[in-house]
Amino acid sequence: MDAPATPSGIAPKRSARGGSWLRSVLVYGLALAVGVGSAIGFLKTMPAFGQGQGPWRASMLAGSQDADLYTRAQVAIGGLLALNRSETMYYLARTDSQGDDLRSRCTYRIHGTPPKARWWSITAYAEDIFLFPNEQRRYSLNGDNAALDAQGRFNMVTAPGQPAAAPGTWVPTPGDRGLILTLRLYNPDAAMASDPGQLLQPRIERVGDCP
Repeated sequence: MDAPATPSGIAPKRSARGGSWLRSVLVYGLALAVGVGSAIGFLKTMPAFGQGQGPWRASMLAGSQDADLYTRAQVAIGGLLALNRSETMYYLARTDSQGDDLRSRCTYRIHGTPPKARWWSITAYAEDIFLFPNEQRRYSLNGDNAALDAQGRFNMVTAPGQPAAAPGTWVPTPGDRGLILTLRLYNPDAAMASDPGQLLQPRIERVGDCP
C-alpha cells in the first residue's frame, strides 16, 4: 500500500528524537573541539621549565619516568623532548638575559662557551614551536658548525634580516612573532645532568632597538 501523500507546500515533519540526537552530537562536538584547543594552548604555554638561573630553563622531569601528566602531554604536543633525560637535556629561553620577552623582529646575539656535552645545538623556534621558514634553511647553531673565536667562544645572531656585520652564525627569524630558543645537550656532563643550574649559560643580548 502506498504511503499517504503529503499535502502540497507542507514539508514532512522530522522525528523529534532524531533532531534531538543531531543537536546533541553538534553540541558535544563543539565542546570537545573547544576543550581540546584550550588544553593544547595551555600546554604549549605552560611554564614546565623552571630549573636554572637566567633565561635558560630546564625541567628535571622532562624525559624522566617521574614526569607528571602535564609534562608528558607537553612533550607529546611540542615534540621537543623526544629522548630520555639520561641521554639528553633541554633548556628553553623565552626571554633575553635582561628578562625581556624574545621577539622575532628583534636582533639578538647569543654567545658563550660550548657546553660540556658530546654534542649541542641552539635552535630558534616561533611561539608555536615550529621552525621559522627561510630560504637559507638556517635554523640552528651546533657543535659541528660553530666557529669559535680566540677565547673559544661561539657567536650566533637571530634577526629577521641578515645584519650588516653579524659577529657569528645568522639564523633568520622573519615576521613579528614570539621567539623561543632551545639548547639541546646530547650526553651532557654528569654533574650538569644532575644539576641543570651548573650550565654556563649563553648570554642572550638584544642588539639595538626593535623596529
